[in-house]
Amino acid sequence: MDLKDIRLLIKMVDDSNVDEVRIERDDFKISVKKNRGALVNPSQYYPAPAYFPPANNPAPAQAAPAPASVSAPAAPAASSSLHEIKSPIVGTYYKSPAPDAEEYVKVGDMIKAGDVLCIIEAMKLMNEIESDVSGKLVKIVVENGQPVEYGQVMFLIEPSK
Repeated sequence: MDLKDIRLLIKMVDDSNVDEVRIERDDFKISVKKNRGALVNPSQYYPAPAYFPPANNPAPAQAAPAPASVSAPAAPAASSSLHEIKSPIVGTYYKSPAPDAEEYVKVGDMIKAGDVLCIIEAMKLMNEIESDVSGKLVKIVVENGQPVEYGQVMFLIEPSK
């Protein structure tokens, strides 16, 4: 399935009454869900962000790397004992499921592996980003609504012993 087919599938799901479509073939899997509470994490299916190129609008894609590169130097200040949670995809970081909703996590929160930390919007899909460690959230490196790059540090966690 190429990118054109994926975009067509997303458009068809968006225009229909169907809430979810899953396709599985050999080593390829894709799941498309509408933004009605259930969220999709395409990073669990795709090993690299190359499968998610920017939309047909080149202007925002060119503007997005500038803010991300400005915020990137903030991450190296972390000590070696802190665990970094990095963005698995390119997109826009959101700290809560809706503008008026409570934040997923705050600095100082104790989190468990599997807890949702944020959402990254990529190609109109909302992707839940989960913690892969348990511990105390020490720092949130990105700001709400900020573009993030693949591999960019978003959270610093002091792992539990």
